Amino acid sequence: MTDRLYIDVHILQTVPPANLNRDDNGNPKEAYFGGKRRSRVSSQAWKRATRLHFAESRDRQELATRTKRIASQLAKGIAERTPVSAEDAQRIADALIKATGISAGKKEGDTAYLLFYGRRQLDGIVDLVADTAADLAALDAKALEEAVKALPVKEQLQTGHPADVALFGRMVADIPGLNVDAATQVAHAISTHAAELEFDYYTAVDDENTADETGAGMIGTIGFNSATLYRYATVGLHQLRENLGDDKAAVDAVDLFVDSFARSMPTGYGNSFAHRTRPSLVAVVVRADQPVNLVSAYENPVPASRGIVTESARRLAGEFATATEQWGDEPLYVAICHTLGPGTDSDGPGRELADAFGANRTFTALRDGLRAALTERVNGN
Repeated sequence: MTDRLYIDVHILQTVPPANLNRDDNGNPKEAYFGGKRRSRVSSQAWKRATRLHFAESRDRQELATRTKRIASQLAKGIAERTPVSAEDAQRIADALIKATGISAGKKEGDTAYLLFYGRRQLDGIVDLVADTAADLAALDAKALEEAVKALPVKEQLQTGHPADVALFGRMVADIPGLNVDAATQVAHAISTHAAELEFDYYTAVDDENTADETGAGMIGTIGFNSATLYRYATVGLHQLRENLGDDKAAVDAVDLFVDSFARSMPTGYGNSFAHRTRPSLVAVVVRADQPVNLVSAYENPVPASRGIVTESARRLAGEFATATEQWGDEPLYVAICHTLGPGTDSDGPGRELADAFGANRTFTALRDGLRAALTERVNGN
C-alpha cells in the first residue's frame, strides 16, 4: 500500500433558518473569512453528530463512549458478571483504573477528565477480574491495589480500538501511552457566502388564560441564520490502518465515516427549526500526497444575486480543476454525487462538475466505488 493515502470529503449543504451550534451567547457560531461574516459550525459539533450516527449502522457495543464515568461503568460490568456487591465492585473498579495511572476526579467513580474508550475494551478489563473478583473483594485497600498492579489493564485500552477511537483519536495528557493519533481531521463548516445573524422573537400563550387576561405567558428570542455550507474532512488511511491493525477494518471505517459524515446533522434547536437537510453535493478525492481543503474557492463570497448552491458548486469544480492542473498532483481516485442536475453552462453546474469530478453517481455508487478503489490500493494491485 502507498505509504500515505488520504481520502478528502467535500460537501455542499444548504441549511434553512437554524441554530446548529451555539456560541457562549446562545447564537449561531460565526467566523470572518474573506473579510465577510460567515455562518460557522464547529468541527467538534459535526464530529459528535457523525459519531452518534455510527450507532445507526453499528452495534453499540462495537463503538466507543466518551465519559468521566469509566470507573462507574467498569463497576457496573463487574457487578453484573460476578457475585460481588455493588460496593465491592466499585472498590475493584477504582483500583483497576488507578493502576492505569488515570487521575481520579473529585466525584467518586469519576476520572479527572473525559476518556474516550471502546465498550469492548471495558469488557476486556472486566474479563481480567471476572474469576477472581470475590478474592479481590476480600482484600483491604492497599492489598487490592497491589493485587491488580500486575494485571494488563492499560494494555486493554491500548489495543482493540473501535472504529470511532481509531478515526477521531484519543489524548490523555498525563499518560502518553494511552494516546491514539487521530486518522481524521474535520474542518469548521463555513457558509460559502456572507451571512447575517437574525433573531426570532417568539411568544408562548397560556392556554388557561381567562378572557379578561391579556399578554403572553412568556416571550423570548432565538438567534438564527441560514446558509449554504462548505464542509470538509480528510481521513488518513495509513493512520487508520495503524490504529486498527487490519486493512479491511480500515476500509470499512472509511466507508462508515463517509456515510455518517454526509448524513449526520448537529441537533441544536432541532425542534424549533426542523433544519434537517441532505447535502446537495458530496465529492471524494483519494490522494497520496497531502490533504487539500478547497475552501479558498469561497474566499470571495458567493453573491446572493444567483442561486447560491449552484454557484458554490461551480466554484468548487473550478478550484479543484485549477489546483490539480497548476500543482500537477493528479488524484488517485475521484467521485461525485450531487442533486444539481446535468446542466449546461447557462442553467447549472453539471458540466463543470463532470469535467472536474467525473460522472454523477448515486451516493451508494460513490461509496461502493470508493471502497473498491481503496481495497485495490491496500491489496497492492
